Amino acid sequence: MISYFPKYVEAFWLTVRIGWLGIFLSIVLGIVSAFTIYFRIPVLSRITGAYVEIFRNTPLLVQLFFLYFGIPKLGLSVSAETCGIVGMGLLGGSYMAEAFRSSLGAIPKLQKESAEALGMTSFQAFFRVILPEAWILSIPAVVANVIFLLKETSVFSAISLMDLMFTAKDLIGLYYDTTEALFMLVVFYIIMLVPVSAAGSILEKRARYKMFGE
Repeated sequence: MISYFPKYVEAFWLTVRIGWLGIFLSIVLGIVSAFTIYFRIPVLSRITGAYVEIFRNTPLLVQLFFLYFGIPKLGLSVSAETCGIVGMGLLGGSYMAEAFRSSLGAIPKLQKESAEALGMTSFQAFFRVILPEAWILSIPAVVANVIFLLKETSVFSAISLMDLMFTAKDLIGLYYDTTEALFMLVVFYIIMLVPVSAAGSILEKRARYKMFGE
């Protein structure tokens, strides 16, 4: 296991880099999609709704195959790392969109009406009253989606990315040290996921205390 350690470290940083870049893209797509659906922008809201349904109901592996093997057929050259980031961003964006949209929809209309009664414009009411409350309500779902997406990096090996899963399978195939390779795979995934889970729990508690005093 000591001799395998440098390979896992290299694969770990590749997995973390692709994973977090994909998560950043997914949050951006999720926010834009949620706003499009929430404000019911003509045409765009329907297109966004179709995007959310398609990508939420298809596996990441299928999406990666489409990007990695399908796009080159159109004459475009895309690296495996780019496919991984874009694939995770598109999948995650559909989940983030639902998390943000449902949080916005959970805010009672009375909040907006009360803000407008105090002299705020609709724009001010949304960004000063509704959006901050919706963000706090969305934290548990967003954190759960982040953890889910980081675990989904395990399928990147299917498109020849030297991630943690690829490294484990490669070492098993070369040396047949199945127990050692899988043990180190679990350890590195724990190192990657436990801090995110702990940080998410702290953020949720602080946000709830700020909003509800609990």
